[in-house]
Amino acid sequence: MPLPELSEHYASRQPSAIRLAQIEFLKRTDGVKAVNTAIGNVSLPMHPAMQQRLRTLGDPPSPFAQGVVKYTPTVGLEETQHAVLNIIASSGLPTGGLSALVTDGGSAAMELLIVGLCGAPGTTDKPLMVIDAAYTNYKAMAKRTGRSIVSVQRSLGSDGKFSLPDITEIESAITEHRPACLVVIPYDNPTGHFYDHQSMVALAELCVQYNLWMASDEAYRELFYQDGAQASSIWRITEQEVPGITGRRISIETASKVWNACGLRIGALVTDNETLHTKAVAEYTANLCTNAIGQYIFGALAHESHTDLVAWYGQQRGYYREILTAVSNGLRESLPGLIVSSPDASIYSVVDVRDIAQDDFDAQAFVMHCAQQGRVDIDGAPWTLLVSPMAGFYQPAPGEANPGRTQMRIAYVEPKDRLALVPHLFASLYRSF
Repeated sequence: MPLPELSEHYASRQPSAIRLAQIEFLKRTDGVKAVNTAIGNVSLPMHPAMQQRLRTLGDPPSPFAQGVVKYTPTVGLEETQHAVLNIIASSGLPTGGLSALVTDGGSAAMELLIVGLCGAPGTTDKPLMVIDAAYTNYKAMAKRTGRSIVSVQRSLGSDGKFSLPDITEIESAITEHRPACLVVIPYDNPTGHFYDHQSMVALAELCVQYNLWMASDEAYRELFYQDGAQASSIWRITEQEVPGITGRRISIETASKVWNACGLRIGALVTDNETLHTKAVAEYTANLCTNAIGQYIFGALAHESHTDLVAWYGQQRGYYREILTAVSNGLRESLPGLIVSSPDASIYSVVDVRDIAQDDFDAQAFVMHCAQQGRVDIDGAPWTLLVSPMAGFYQPAPGEANPGRTQMRIAYVEPKDRLALVPHLFASLYRSF
């Protein structure tokens, strides 16, 4: 007797590019160890105030001291909402008029954004607009919800610098596709590109001119490495600079990156539009609430001074600046001709073999090779390297080549001793492929 069929969506579903290498590697039984730079799974400890709450979950005055874990309000614990806004304010940003909905990681906030702003499922009406190379989960969430997504494409120069498309190109795409919302990632995942304030203002002006929502994914806010720069944010754009920007702004927040708590799964949808906030909370009631224990742990940051939080940002920046610089330089030295994107922000680099690869090189095939059979002996121990193929981060127009065919993303998330192996592993695996 035949079994019931899957939905068309499930039948066609493939793993995310950022999880693909890990899924394949876990099938191996040959004792090879992996340096996993395919996914941004941070291995640093959480902020001390969060650690303290974790250690004392069962002790008074923890709300879990009696072993009871109840639902929270759908909008999130008041303390957790305050933590989100306190963090934003600690970057010198105004929080008056902002409302926060606490979500299951930034991923749930992305889905709420798409469902709440884009056109009807199955149509091309009011798509979401992103700037390629764009974080793959926006495309995955659009597909899951049946919403349409369009993109404009930035380019990676041979000098390792990503550049935004010309503003006229973005404007042309807006007039052609009539998107509902433009998503920007000021500390970009996957590219490491940093959007300075002037870039944010220019994009905000387009959003006002064409009556779009503007959403800023600020998962990596404060992780920038340019001397003299300041934190870039949608909340730094003033009504005086861009008249009409108020009431159309959204930011996506998360505990995962700056706070080193990926597995806590705490995020937030923050907006200066009260109607959007109210309707997003109503939509999220179907989820009942976000993880109560994670909310409590993250809520500790509601009580930290801005001085303390600023010091924490400096500590995180110092760590990443050192390791990003060392590994990216090591990659260039280990494989001459390799293009490595400039580590200006976030915790990623894109590597591009277009100048040294044969014409038929395919990054996904290379990634699968590394995950399934790659092996490099280092001091008598077998290792391989997991990276993400970049093709899934792009959405080229029909007939256009996908720049991701020769590109891979590296996340600087493993401990320092393992990250130090990356240049040798990548070069060795590439030469043996």
